[in-house]
Amino acid sequence: MKKIITFVAFLVTVALSAQNLQMHYDLEREHITTTFEMFKMDKYGNTFTFIDLDYNTGAGISGAYFEIARVLKTEKMPVGLHIEYNGGLGTFGSAPSQGGYTINEAWILGANYSKGNAKWGFSTYAGYKAFTGVDGEGNFQVTGAWYYNFAKNFTFSGFADVWSENGLSEKTVFLSEPQLWYHLNKSFSVGGEVEISNNFAYVFEFKVRPTLGVKWNF
Repeated sequence: MKKIITFVAFLVTVALSAQNLQMHYDLEREHITTTFEMFKMDKYGNTFTFIDLDYNTGAGISGAYFEIARVLKTEKMPVGLHIEYNGGLGTFGSAPSQGGYTINEAWILGANYSKGNAKWGFSTYAGYKAFTGVDGEGNFQVTGAWYYNFAKNFTFSGFADVWSENGLSEKTVFLSEPQLWYHLNKSFSVGGEVEISNNFAYVFEFKVRPTLGVKWNF
């Protein structure tokens, strides 16, 4: 299942809060994904959350993925404390033999550093990653995200993740989703993203999957 931009809502804006709804058509997998993102700042840090919904069956929603992250940071702290939860579920096959699966929920605890202004910015964190109900070695996740506003109406943004699921093994996962948006006005944008991955979502090879998208900022 596609994971959409950790911290992109923070990086696309320097406002106190922001929400957006995206709809992407995956050109390879030929299905639609909708994403709701919300970011809010306060005097103790910031909160970011999103939920992805996949629609690739005739019956409607076939999968859901959820993340919520909190960064605890004051003005006097150069580095923030990052706490994150994520998990999801999905289906496969079709009726009457349709089955289901759960994406193992995970907790991440680490350190976050970010910097930016109205034109550009970045955020990065590194932390310990623990999967609920999964025995084995300790895991990690490192994430970097960015945005760059240019030519008045364009934004280039995205993220890159590296995480492990069995310690330092050959199944270390890489996922990146650079996005390019053209802003028609303050509320609506058109563009898309390219999902670049390796060892991600049970596909143990390098994949490049482009999408076409629209976004409503509200």
